[in-house]
Amino acid sequence: VQLQASGGGLVQPGDSLTLSCATSRGSVNDRTMAWFRQRPGMGREWIAVLSWNGATIDYANSVKGRFLVSRDKAKNSVYLQMDSLKPEDTAVYYCASRKLYLMPRLSQGDYDFWGQGTQVTVSS
Repeated sequence: VQLQASGGGLVQPGDSLTLSCATSRGSVNDRTMAWFRQRPGMGREWIAVLSWNGATIDYANSVKGRFLVSRDKAKNSVYLQMDSLKPEDTAVYYCASRKLYLMPRLSQGDYDFWGQGTQVTVSS
């Protein structure tokens, strides 16, 4: 599976942005997908996960209530809708996939496939 994250950009505080994660080879369907981010000077952190069967969706406390992860099987894509963005959301955002039918995990070491990252900058 080759993942491609896109949709990042420069926005102002309070704005919304939607990131996309698509595959150039393989499928994101039937896979647990997660979003991670790496803020400047910090390690990569998990922020959202969507289980392969859609039964589990979870968010880090820092984004809960503001971010929404979803999947469009017809488009073979996963999305991260980000609302009420804050300057501290500035980061490189990565999508990641587990192998088929594996359950959600929050550690980046549990993910086998990664996108290249897309930069999100929140600044006035």
